[in-house]
Amino acid sequence: MRILHWHVHGSWTSSFVRGEHDYVLPLVPGRGPDGRGRAMTFDWPERAREVPWDRLREEHIDVAVYQRPHEPELAREWLGRDVPGVYVEHNTPTGDVPRTRHPLAGRTDLTLVHVTHFNELFWDSGRAPTRVIEHGIPDPGHLYTGELPRAAVVVNEPVRRTRVAGTDLLPRFAAEVPLDLFGMEADALPYGAYDLPQARMHAELARRRVYLHPYRWTSLGLALIEAMTLGLPVVALAVTEAVEAVPLDAGVLSTRVDVLADALRGFVEDPELAAQTGKAARSAALARYGLPRFLADWDRLLEDV
Repeated sequence: MRILHWHVHGSWTSSFVRGEHDYVLPLVPGRGPDGRGRAMTFDWPERAREVPWDRLREEHIDVAVYQRPHEPELAREWLGRDVPGVYVEHNTPTGDVPRTRHPLAGRTDLTLVHVTHFNELFWDSGRAPTRVIEHGIPDPGHLYTGELPRAAVVVNEPVRRTRVAGTDLLPRFAAEVPLDLFGMEADALPYGAYDLPQARMHAELARRRVYLHPYRWTSLGLALIEAMTLGLPVVALAVTEAVEAVPLDAGVLSTRVDVLADALRGFVEDPELAAQTGKAARSAALARYGLPRFLADWDRLLEDV
């Protein structure tokens, strides 16, 4: 199929474009939000093509995969016609959460795809037909060495997303173990300044002894799954989909910061425990979030559409 798809979430798209289809990524001058084209920091296959927005009418698009509420109208304008489509919801609801109605709740012509069962449970999807397709990631390999007795954290824009991402909790964790913060604008906080291309970030994460996932309210950070796949043990807040993604032998989950801080210190001080727990984390991540299952789920949905 030839699929119209906006580059909105780089990590998720890195998995999505590894299917057997032709992926058309709109490009606008300046690579703004409505047309970033191909990613600069991810290694995407050649079949993920960027096409200038004003040449999209020349493309034979079979289906569109939307991720933002205005994209269906944008596709109609740029293509000059309607095409079948699905809408991917990456985020947890905000505001009055139990009553948050999805922007597509009144539509029956687009399948609403939630990336976690938690999302599907908490969004009011109204009359929209829904499907859950859980994340899937390419296997980066068991790169874990744990040679550095430090905890790794990945948060993009940690200042803007303070309470959502749990970066306000980092001083309490840093009092127990040294932290290294990775992600865009990580240099805004005193725990490191690691904004690296994905492959280099994976290599650096794997050198740390343990992975800390401090997010209070997120669908399910792909960095968490990536860290598990690399072979890192996980310490995470027991909230949202993390309670499904991290089994008991893969790390420590709790809503108590003191329990999590103790767990971080325990892994940092016991390399053998960290390595064994990381092996269990990797096994769990590959079993549930492997790329073949993800792509097969998407193929079935796109064929239905």
